[in-house]
Amino acid sequence: MERLQKIIASSGYCSRRKAEELILQGKVTLNGEVVKELGTKASSKDIIMVEGNALSNKKLEYILLYKPRGVVTTTNDEKGRKTVLDLIETPNRLYPVGRLDYDTTGLLLLTNDGALTNKLIHPSSNIDKVYVAKIKEAVIPPKIKLLDKGVYIDGIKTAPAKTKILKIDKKNNTSLIKITIHEGRNHQVKKMFESIGYTVEKLKREEFAFLNLNGLKPGKYRHLTIKEVKKLYSLCK
Repeated sequence: MERLQKIIASSGYCSRRKAEELILQGKVTLNGEVVKELGTKASSKDIIMVEGNALSNKKLEYILLYKPRGVVTTTNDEKGRKTVLDLIETPNRLYPVGRLDYDTTGLLLLTNDGALTNKLIHPSSNIDKVYVAKIKEAVIPPKIKLLDKGVYIDGIKTAPAKTKILKIDKKNNTSLIKITIHEGRNHQVKKMFESIGYTVEKLKREEFAFLNLNGLKPGKYRHLTIKEVKKLYSLCK
């Protein structure tokens, strides 16, 4: 038996101090009953709900993967292609947080924490995602700035992006553009560039919120720290 606030904090939902606040505010239930006593204890057999979200008894796992090209962001593939789950070793069944295209590389989170996944991919989370795109053309700077105001893709205007031109190679007719968005629409970055007349040759996600790929090579991964998980939760409040 452990104190509720410790169980909640250990799950990665929030800090222990925040868990205590939620208990005192009557936002935690134990087996269907509201709990407001900080000394209350529970076991793995009990059903704990925090702000309407059920805490799982399973061990929660959080992985940051450097996805290489030619790997599918799914749990299985009917065509028999390699999936992101083939790159990690774990006894748990994890799921990708969002998607990266088959030919897109970079940062991808995988977890069995459904509550956090739903918060991170919800449109209201406004989580920044930073990409570097290699464009097949030597871009014209004013055209790139159109993305900062939002452009129409699939009939719907995108939220304003943040762009930075890293390199324009007129000799080879290519460019490198850094772009930050917080939406997660299908093929969004590629379609945004297409809307202004440019073609993305390569695309890499370098950052997700405060997380980056430092120290990782393509196909490698690491586990998030408890501090990182708590920070992700705090960004979704």
